[in-house]
Amino acid sequence: MARVVLLSILIVPFPGIALGYAVMRSQYVTEASITRDQPVPFSHEHHVTGLGLDCRYCHALVERSAVAGVPPTETCMTCHSQLYTQAEMLEPVRTSLADNRPIHWQRVNVLPDYVYFDHSIHIAKGVGCTTCHGPVGTMALMRQAQSLTMGWCLNCHRDPTPYLRERFDVFDPEWKPPARQAEDSKKRLRRSRRSAAPSCSWRRNER
Repeated sequence: MARVVLLSILIVPFPGIALGYAVMRSQYVTEASITRDQPVPFSHEHHVTGLGLDCRYCHALVERSAVAGVPPTETCMTCHSQLYTQAEMLEPVRTSLADNRPIHWQRVNVLPDYVYFDHSIHIAKGVGCTTCHGPVGTMALMRQAQSLTMGWCLNCHRDPTPYLRERFDVFDPEWKPPARQAEDSKKRLRRSRRSAAPSCSWRRNER
């Protein structure tokens, strides 16, 4: 009996730990790959890949704000005052404009309240939209593409070089890492650090 108890003490916790880890990584907790119900079934596949709209056309704040922002109804009606003007699925958009009330979109990528994420600094450093949001141009309905766990974020922050792009590639939904991606990214990191060095030395001299 004593041996059974000792073996149980050694063995039983491991399946429990493995089960807890599996639950924490599951879609039930991370909500990855889950499509949320929206007031309008907006298709990124149609607008981004089909029509070629740039991310910044709708998410106008992404380069200068912590939040990317969602488009006001007036942005939608720029096109839809002329196209699909009687489409049933766009009735919430027309009602929003007529009543002067914003559309209540459901956030897709939701971070915990204690996490502060700044879109503008990631964009400025060369992190592309699809790195975090997945292949948006192929999504008929938007979904969370990544787990957004702390470990997932730290994986990039420990070594960002595989994910960094040139500025003109940041908003490219079809971007693929080039053959010399790691080497080119390291060069960009070194340039970025050198460009910050003069301001630091100036402050030291002022002291």
